[in-house]
Amino acid sequence: MASDVTFGSKTPDPSAVIKIAMQERDAGRADTAIAQVKQALRLYPDHLRLWHVLGLLYRAQEDSAEAIKAFGHAAKIAPNDPKVTHGLARVTLEAGQDAIRLFDTAHSVAPSDGSVLMGRAAAQSAMGKTNAAIADLDRMLQQSPAWIEGQDLLANLRWMNGQRDTFVDGYERALAKQPKNTGLWFSLINILTQVEQFREADAVVRRARLHVADKRALDICEAICASELRDDSRADRLFDAVAPYAEMPLAVRYVRHMLRTNRPEEAAKCGEERVGDPDANEMWPYLGIAWRMTGDKRWEWLERDDRLIQTYDIGDRVDMDALAAHLRTLHVLKADMAGQSVRGGTQTDGPLFARAEPEIRELRAAIVDTVQEHMRSLAPIDPDHPVLRYALGPVSFGGSWSVRLAGAGRHTHHIHPRGWCSSALYVSLPPQDEFGEPPAGWLAFGVPPDELAIDLPPYKMVEPKVGRLALFPSIMWHGTMPFDSGERLTVAFDVQAPPS
Repeated sequence: MASDVTFGSKTPDPSAVIKIAMQERDAGRADTAIAQVKQALRLYPDHLRLWHVLGLLYRAQEDSAEAIKAFGHAAKIAPNDPKVTHGLARVTLEAGQDAIRLFDTAHSVAPSDGSVLMGRAAAQSAMGKTNAAIADLDRMLQQSPAWIEGQDLLANLRWMNGQRDTFVDGYERALAKQPKNTGLWFSLINILTQVEQFREADAVVRRARLHVADKRALDICEAICASELRDDSRADRLFDAVAPYAEMPLAVRYVRHMLRTNRPEEAAKCGEERVGDPDANEMWPYLGIAWRMTGDKRWEWLERDDRLIQTYDIGDRVDMDALAAHLRTLHVLKADMAGQSVRGGTQTDGPLFARAEPEIRELRAAIVDTVQEHMRSLAPIDPDHPVLRYALGPVSFGGSWSVRLAGAGRHTHHIHPRGWCSSALYVSLPPQDEFGEPPAGWLAFGVPPDELAIDLPPYKMVEPKVGRLALFPSIMWHGTMPFDSGERLTVAFDVQAPPS
């Protein structure tokens, strides 16, 4: 039940209003909190933190236009407040507007805040100035080589800019200066792992052993590399050495190794021990593969319920031609993102549904209505099922983006473990003679990732059609079949699980 602030004849305490408003936001009830904060602002029209919180509430609703107004009002009251200047820059960026100068202002107010500098780089990239963002970050990191978040961002920007041969040069330069910096070593290994450069990551692990004292952490990294490189005996030895697998990421990597080496019973045993963990969504998809390989009927309970994958036609609610034309202007990056599923295409950066353009606002409204319809179709609740255990609740997006694939482009078979419900909306497709013979370009469900080398066919496929929206569990393996030529333009998003 929503909290309440009594106004009546009693003057409300702004601090209490703010506390309750943030609680409401965190519970998915930002709309209720907005009404309460607005009511308080009628009594305290120049209260800085009330305006600040109002901006945060609108941002939670991805209403960037109203968030800009609230933060802008707060900035007039306190133009040198670091939270306000950064907030205004951030929501302006998310709205799809040029925010570089606003980030410059925020940096002048808080020159040591690395998140502001990272936001400025994102703003530059959004305006098609990725080379400038890279150059600026590179200069900063020459002065502050141990800034790990900056090194990670620089490597990611270089990767997306097509600079694949030099994308980790910042790390190498920093380690030459600070070879004992443990954080730099593990961050470098992590990003090489993200982009599946396991041979390179394996070599870095060997170098790190000369400088890093945490032998178990390095053994874990080497085990992952050895497994992905199919050096199975070395991987077996290393996984045995780091047991038990207390950390979920390590448990997942162990299960992947068991599956890849055709030991699904061992994979299932480890997976079944972890399904009660808070981060069990990392494990469920692999457990589904193990159950399917062993003939355990629980995989059908997990993945084959007809309610789980559904399609909706929203082409009559959205001007697809106008949306496609607008989305094309947003694909400013040159290559796919590090650690994402896109191959042979590009993906937009930042929350797409927070943009203020009318094409995006129309799309978001149609999708919210459709997701609510989908939620209603999932009843009755199954309290043991990782997807079907949630009751109808507010729609909250954990991410939204557009993908533009060119001929032979595809999505690798992957999952979205931080989401609850994921999606594919087809905005523009090439003619059939360019697309290729079916199932070219179709969305396939149930195929394990290629690197596991497990021969399981898809158990369902969705044919792409302009205006068709597919909704499915985020923990379900899904990928796109390659197609011959032309442009395949889509919108995708993750819906967060409703509050329990």
